Amino acid sequence: MSSPLLKRYDDDTSHIDTGDTAWILVSAALVFIMSPGIGYFYSGMARSKNAVSLVFLCMIAMSVVSVQWMIWGYSLALSDTATNPFIGNLTYGLLLNVGDKAHANAPTIPGAVYAIFQCMFAALTPALALGGAAERIRILPTIIFCFVWTTIVYDPIAYWSWAPNGWMYKMGSLDYAGGTPVHINSGFAALAFAIVLGKRHGYGQEKFEPHNYLNIILGTALLWFGWFGFNGGSGVASNGRAGVAFAVTHIAACMGGLAWSLVAYFRNGKKFSSFHFCSGAVAGLVAITPASGYVAPWAALVFGAVAGVACHFAVDFKEKFRFDDALDVFAVHGVGGLVGNLLTGIFASKGVAALNGSDIDGGWIDHHWKQFGYQLASSCAGAGWAFFVSALILVIFNYIPGLHLRIDEEGEISGTDMTEMGEHGYRYATKEPSLHGGSTHSISGLEEGNRGGAGVGAGFTDHDSSSKSTVANGNEKPAISAGV
Repeated sequence: MSSPLLKRYDDDTSHIDTGDTAWILVSAALVFIMSPGIGYFYSGMARSKNAVSLVFLCMIAMSVVSVQWMIWGYSLALSDTATNPFIGNLTYGLLLNVGDKAHANAPTIPGAVYAIFQCMFAALTPALALGGAAERIRILPTIIFCFVWTTIVYDPIAYWSWAPNGWMYKMGSLDYAGGTPVHINSGFAALAFAIVLGKRHGYGQEKFEPHNYLNIILGTALLWFGWFGFNGGSGVASNGRAGVAFAVTHIAACMGGLAWSLVAYFRNGKKFSSFHFCSGAVAGLVAITPASGYVAPWAALVFGAVAGVACHFAVDFKEKFRFDDALDVFAVHGVGGLVGNLLTGIFASKGVAALNGSDIDGGWIDHHWKQFGYQLASSCAGAGWAFFVSALILVIFNYIPGLHLRIDEEGEISGTDMTEMGEHGYRYATKEPSLHGGSTHSISGLEEGNRGGAGVGAGFTDHDSSSKSTVANGNEKPAISAGV
């Protein structure tokens, strides 16, 4: 059986196609946009006193992992000369042997282009996982953690899934764009973060709510836009299969947003929420990722609908089992990744893969019943490795002087923006009319949240019953969470 990703020129690694090369360079730039996208998405979901640090953490994670990728990450994760099934060698260490020569997975583009494209996937993954520890994590230890975690957790799973001799790849598991290495991996790492670091101060007593719905919408838009390169570029070619991957990505996102919104509408007093739609759209994008180059557009409707509903109800797990996954990373990426991997075993189509000359056995719709088992095995292996190894790294860090990741209680109450960075996300005052003429000044509720005031919900402050800050949410809608 030929490569499930691309096998247009078999073993000819010297044939470079300029169209393919241009598309993958553009795709790499699109995936880059997802790092600040997840930062804005997370910052909007958090309280205002933690908004800047979350965007910063996503950007710093991208930078750290990019350096790690150059040193040895690319070689460990995607070496096409390693012969063992578990981890790559150092053939491409420091990218010294990477240039015009094509990688076995991408025979029509230069190896350097493939390396930087895959770098963006690696850089995004730990940023996703950090959402499980939002509002209570120190920055300096996190920088070191990202380097170590990418080496020990991400690189092996990526090798298993995508390297020519990786055991999942050789078994026949299908993962077009990162269901296991990116989403299941980050989701279960976030679960480990939430459990090992413990709950935020005030958990169960205060409401932790989004402080900026516009940031959530902006982050979702950036993620959605970047995902076209994430999935559309994963076939490492500019052809009809890339077009299908592009189309199913959009359809699944739309359907996921609609499904989550409708379920939440009936569970939330018949009110719609932009937050619900955005969460559902991301869930649909997560689920379609492993299947994006294997399924027909009609199947994307199923992926989006199932993911939107399943991830919505998965948010309830943290209340039921009492773990503080601050930004629902496990529910959206962990559960969404599992849903996508398993549905790929059902809906993967020979016909879609054949659009660029690839040959797969397909899933259940092609009467290949074993494929579901392959998908289940790879999902469980990825989830287990991500959770247990991440938890072990976190526990070890806690015993190393200066590397404990949990911020102290005083710093958490003040907010990570000021405690860890000394910066405000929002620093201005509002002018409000006075009953006696002229105007009065009041500090924005968002700034008050940064100062560590208890506030109302996610960092808002009611100064008095008659004069609310004009920036504090701007509506009378009751507080909501992602799940209900």
